[in-house]
Amino acid sequence: MARVTESDVIVGVQIVDPDVHGDERGYFVETYRREWFPQGREMVQGNRGDRQAGAVVGLHYHLHQADYWYVPNGTARVVLHDLRTGSPTDGATLTLDLGVQADGTKSHRGVFIPPGVAHGFAALTDMTITYLVDSYYNPADELGVAWDDPAVQADWGVTDPVLSTRDQQNPRRAAIEPQWQPHARLRP
Repeated sequence: MARVTESDVIVGVQIVDPDVHGDERGYFVETYRREWFPQGREMVQGNRGDRQAGAVVGLHYHLHQADYWYVPNGTARVVLHDLRTGSPTDGATLTLDLGVQADGTKSHRGVFIPPGVAHGFAALTDMTITYLVDSYYNPADELGVAWDDPAVQADWGVTDPVLSTRDQQNPRRAAIEPQWQPHARLRP
């Protein structure tokens, strides 16, 4: 059975270390189970992204959507930042690597990201990310914060990041209008 633990940096972020079953043929891993997040909602959509080394995606956030991320190939440096006004961890930043670790070992760790927690990743190698979401795409719930905002204090692990136009134009945290700042929603 997987080990699911709440982050000690950001309330509501759940880190999953699933069991891996392998033999000479390869391995099998259960990457997601609904019961791991008893207070979360049903995941309704699955997505996949392939990125080249050096790409940075984010920081994005949603007021109404949770994500579950898993990296089956390559290495992603994940950056999470709590934007939830009133959260005991408001302003905290968590950085973790998903996928192949620095020592070459494969990690099957996944991460559950609640609404109001900004999230992004840097492709430290060519990589694939899969993510499940608990709401269908809603452009009104696609918000962002500057990836290089000093208030976030993120170490992306890349020296010459490649960003989308959207991510280059995201506002600094201080510029987010208070009515758009998520209120503390601490459901995992």
